[in-house]
Amino acid sequence: MFGRETAMRKALGVLVSRRGERKLRVQMGSTLEQIGCDDPVLDIDDKAGVGGGVEDAYGEDRATEDQPFTPWTVSVASGYTLLRDPHHNKGLAFTEKERDAHYLRGLLPPICLSQEVQEKRMMHNLRQYKVPLQRYMAMMDLQERNERLFYKLLIDNVEELLPVVYTPTVGEACQKYGSIFRRPQGLYISLKEKGKILEVLKNWPEKSVQVIVVTDGERILGLGDLGCQGMGIPVGKLSLYTALGGVRPSLCLPITIDVGTNNEQLLKDEFYIGLRQRRARGQEYAELLDEFMSAVKQNYGEKILIQFEDFANHNAFELLERYRTTHLVFNDDIQGTASVVLAGLIAALKVVGGTLADHTFLFLGAGEAGTGIAELIALEISKKIKAPLEETRKKIWLVDSKGLIVNSRKESLQHFKKPWAHDHEPVKELAVAVKAIKPTVLIGTSGVGKTFTKDVVEAMASLNEKPLILALSNPTSQAECTAEEAYTWTKGRAIFASGSPFDPVEYNGNVFTPGQANNAYIFPGFGLGLIMSGTIRVHDDLLLAASEALAAQVTEENYAAGLIYPPFTNIRKISANIAANVASKAYELGLASHLPRPRDLVKYAESCMYTPIYRSYR
Repeated sequence: MFGRETAMRKALGVLVSRRGERKLRVQMGSTLEQIGCDDPVLDIDDKAGVGGGVEDAYGEDRATEDQPFTPWTVSVASGYTLLRDPHHNKGLAFTEKERDAHYLRGLLPPICLSQEVQEKRMMHNLRQYKVPLQRYMAMMDLQERNERLFYKLLIDNVEELLPVVYTPTVGEACQKYGSIFRRPQGLYISLKEKGKILEVLKNWPEKSVQVIVVTDGERILGLGDLGCQGMGIPVGKLSLYTALGGVRPSLCLPITIDVGTNNEQLLKDEFYIGLRQRRARGQEYAELLDEFMSAVKQNYGEKILIQFEDFANHNAFELLERYRTTHLVFNDDIQGTASVVLAGLIAALKVVGGTLADHTFLFLGAGEAGTGIAELIALEISKKIKAPLEETRKKIWLVDSKGLIVNSRKESLQHFKKPWAHDHEPVKELAVAVKAIKPTVLIGTSGVGKTFTKDVVEAMASLNEKPLILALSNPTSQAECTAEEAYTWTKGRAIFASGSPFDPVEYNGNVFTPGQANNAYIFPGFGLGLIMSGTIRVHDDLLLAASEALAAQVTEENYAAGLIYPPFTNIRKISANIAANVASKAYELGLASHLPRPRDLVKYAESCMYTPIYRSYR
């Protein structure tokens, strides 16, 4: 095999530009035929197949962990180039044989380390950093030089590293993205590229993309408009698609759409990396997004999953509504948050008793997350008790910045708030609303910290033996209350979960472990389920299926610890079950295109998952 590769390298040359890649494939086919090479590398165009729905052109997925394969790029990767290729680099884990075969002698110290020792060393180094942002930067550096080791670390240490690569640390990373920027990790599409977006998409080196996470940076977590620096969110989300959901990294594409920013501090920042202009609105914005959506579909096909992230309310709802019937789109802030919260509520019923229809829900926050969660709760109740959606919505009340949403305010409300306007006298303050509505469940999606005051939480405790309190706003600084406050003010009776992680709390001799209503429970498995079934559109029933699958993963042991979500240590098993349930519902609804349907969808989901263990190179 080594002799054939050497001949091919001489015939083709090692270096080739991206623009010549398509031509090279044709040349490669004829040259390989001439030298008698039958390696499975001739056709790297998109084709349906096992392992995430794309044919494995490089033979990587078909190789087991102990079977060697060839580290192809556009030529056989070797020498210094191989060490600089994050997809194939193994650092000091290259064996003696591999160092000889791929011209690595002298380019590495003489020691050979296992991946396990590398992982141990990297975790030791990460723990030396006291500042979370330093850990984030170290993880990003690792991802850029050794992809497999990055994902191995993240999978094996998910509870420790999830807050580093995702919320809350990713929020600070976005705020300082211009200062810490080292090399691009996705595609930047700005107003300068208008009319050329398809050409820009073709510049991305991976041709078989199946998941895009895209943001315009206007509403990053609870931090507001961060413009182009919002790229940290798509990068972080797609890292979790791979680590938690098993979607291959090469199938993932992070994109930031830069239409300017209204953040004056960024516009004056000499290190800001985006367009220095105020945000485009109206027709100019709509035309750019429409061109983007059309180009994505044209370049990647009908089944490309587009996940919208951190768009401002007015755009988020409009984009989802506009494209949900023509594209495979998913808004994590609206639909993903709703699904994970619904799962927690379903699980909590075993603790608080009754059905969802027996409970009354009060939200602080009526934006994307709040109305999305409310709608999914109403839909689940509607399906369970076979009542009209208009009726089940009456169990759910929302408070926005102007107070309780009631009918007398209806004319001045934004369209997505109007379904939640009920008959009641106006109420300005949350504590008063709690006493008036008497909710059993209090949910915070306001993006404003410390809004579940002592008066509010004590009012919930006075009304309920086990008040269910969800402080969901991110990052941690924006949480409506802390875990300690919830447990202390309810005298240890609260069932509490938050959007960002909190440490266990000791109260009155008991230790309470707060749950985390983290979207990372849902979107990786949800996306995997869509991909492996070839689903063409997202239906609300698929979100319900994901919620029910997650709730089913909560064990009696978890309940005994006060948890309404399972621990993240089992997240890959959880994701496989969510993917299987979502795929099953997609087949049932006739939305799945990968036929025939696999007999065991859980096993099939597990078989599709990317594993970051090093491969042997020949």
